[in-house]
Amino acid sequence: MYGEPKDKPLLWKESGWTVEDYYKLPEDGNQYEIVGGILELKPSPTTTHQRISHQLERVITDSCELEYIILDSPIDVILSESETRQPDILMIHRSREHIIEEHAIVGPPDLVVEILSPNSAKRDRTMKKESYARFGIPEYWIADPANLTIEQYVLEEPGKPYVLLQVFGHDDTVTSERIPCVSFSVDHVLKLDKGRP
Repeated sequence: MYGEPKDKPLLWKESGWTVEDYYKLPEDGNQYEIVGGILELKPSPTTTHQRISHQLERVITDSCELEYIILDSPIDVILSESETRQPDILMIHRSREHIIEEHAIVGPPDLVVEILSPNSAKRDRTMKKESYARFGIPEYWIADPANLTIEQYVLEEPGKPYVLLQVFGHDDTVTSERIPCVSFSVDHVLKLDKGRP
């Protein structure tokens, strides 16, 4: 459906970007998102960010992969014709595997996770949080390595903003009523130990 290459060259524009335009972009090694029809360059993550992402994904996969498909960035999530995102980590229940197409996830995952970096904090806490809620992603976590916390946001009503359900501190165990296979300590995924990969 999406992602088929087009022969016509892409014309750069300031707004009005669509998924079709997005897939005409040249493969230049950069990651982009479309936010409200505006193309945004996604900065490359730090090595610390990537190591934490790997730890978190591994822990979630160990306990949840029988029920969920767990993917990490870069993977396109198409939320509308003018909104694409690349969450750090996402989960899709296996009963909803049909939203996984060859080139992208087309529709809202069951959970998205963003890991804060100095250059992403504002985007993750405001724009992405609003976007994920607007397009019906039931649960959103913000992992904050600097403060050793994971903020758990949930949708209580469709079309409404997220509600902050829980802030898990460094020695807390992260759990989710919607995703019962999840259970891990914040320290285990957000701290980098020299003896661990």
